[in-house]
Amino acid sequence: MVEIKTKLKIVRGAYMSQMRLEIKGSIELPFETRQKSRFKATLVSGEEVGVMLLRGEILRGGDLVTTSDGRIIEVVAQPEKVLHVEAATSAALAKIAYHLGNRHVPVEVGDGYLRLGDDHVLKRMLEGLGARVTHTTAPFEPEAGAYGGAGHEHGAAKIHDHHHDQAHDHVHVHAHVHGNCDHDHKH
Repeated sequence: MVEIKTKLKIVRGAYMSQMRLEIKGSIELPFETRQKSRFKATLVSGEEVGVMLLRGEILRGGDLVTTSDGRIIEVVAQPEKVLHVEAATSAALAKIAYHLGNRHVPVEVGDGYLRLGDDHVLKRMLEGLGARVTHTTAPFEPEAGAYGGAGHEHGAAKIHDHHHDQAHDHVHVHAHVHGNCDHDHKH
């Protein structure tokens, strides 16, 4: 099985023109998988690969990775079920973003909209805040978070699950730094 261990650290266009190399395949992954550092997957061509990146490294749509046999593979953000959130004013959208951030929800911020994973409890909350919420299928690229690269895994960004003892059936997902943060981790 071919292995993927390296994410290229240079802008795609610059790398391709400077090195005169071409993309030899692609791998389409949902966000939940792209935030893991170890997993098995299948290239669009059908070839199986083992991914073993640095702990906490998140793959984004458009990233380039290299295989153990030297090929360059493009990461494609797989379309997935998301909530598309809009509001009547930018102030109302900012208020909605505040409430989502307060719950440590991964959020994609776009021009006049927010997107988050499909969650019926959050959908009701957002509608209660006056948001227009629609279900859609789209690539999901949430913000990296306030720590911008310093996170759970020894200085690397990582978004992960915390299961809370609550009556409803969903998972809260958030990014944070253990150690010098100012909130309790005993959920």
